[in-house]
Amino acid sequence: MPILTSPPDEAEWVDPDELPRSVVTFGFASADFRGVELAPHRHAKGQIILVQQGALRCEVEGGLWSVPPRSALWIPGGALHAIRIEGPLEGYNAFVDPTVNAALPDACRAVSVTPLLRELLVRAAHLPALYEEGGANSRLVAVLLDELAAAKVEDLHLPMPADARLRAILDEMLAAPADREPLAAWAKRAGMSGRTLARRVRRETGMSFGRWRQQFGVMLAVNRLAGGATIQQVAADLGYESVPSFATMFRKVLGTSPGRYMAERHAGRSGPAAA
Repeated sequence: MPILTSPPDEAEWVDPDELPRSVVTFGFASADFRGVELAPHRHAKGQIILVQQGALRCEVEGGLWSVPPRSALWIPGGALHAIRIEGPLEGYNAFVDPTVNAALPDACRAVSVTPLLRELLVRAAHLPALYEEGGANSRLVAVLLDELAAAKVEDLHLPMPADARLRAILDEMLAAPADREPLAAWAKRAGMSGRTLARRVRRETGMSFGRWRQQFGVMLAVNRLAGGATIQQVAADLGYESVPSFATMFRKVLGTSPGRYMAERHAGRSGPAAA
């Protein structure tokens, strides 16, 4: 299929669920994707979104996911999801018939992308929409699915609470990520005690309030760094008094510094248009 260089309109979009192929893959590469938001929707086929440059944020039932460069997001078939794109975007998108490989995950997850998985997606994206099945094409698709099933899971997931007051707190955090008020202040805003807030966050997310907010901060940081912001800008945007304090938090969660993390993400990058 052709490489998308702008968000497709309804007239030119081909629903991947309507194409009678087990895997439907295409590339995308354009600055025009900056700020694009896709309203909640679902596909019958599972979906893998590989990001080569830029970043996106995806809300799937029960969770918020961040996808930086050289990572991918797997969304199982039938899962309701909404996507926001941060900055110019390059990558690949594949839709997979859920009946073709029982080893594929049955839950949403962010995964790291091996060079082999990327190259398989590149090759699959250059097949015709109605490619001939059997022979080399079928072997290519089979290896792609095996590589996807074996992909390493990444910790770029924020559990989303169902409680309306907790969702309101998260919405406020998204609107003003520099607001670093303590738990008691957030509880007062939500009309509950600090103990009640702590208990509800733990019950619905499996995390303490502090850990949940920290994970939220790391996900925002990864997306903004991938979108071109500097470490200094991101630290300030998230309300940290200094870059070292922000870097310490980042390293605690992801095991490396922000600079090294992004350097590794961009090392040896090549976009789909040049593939």
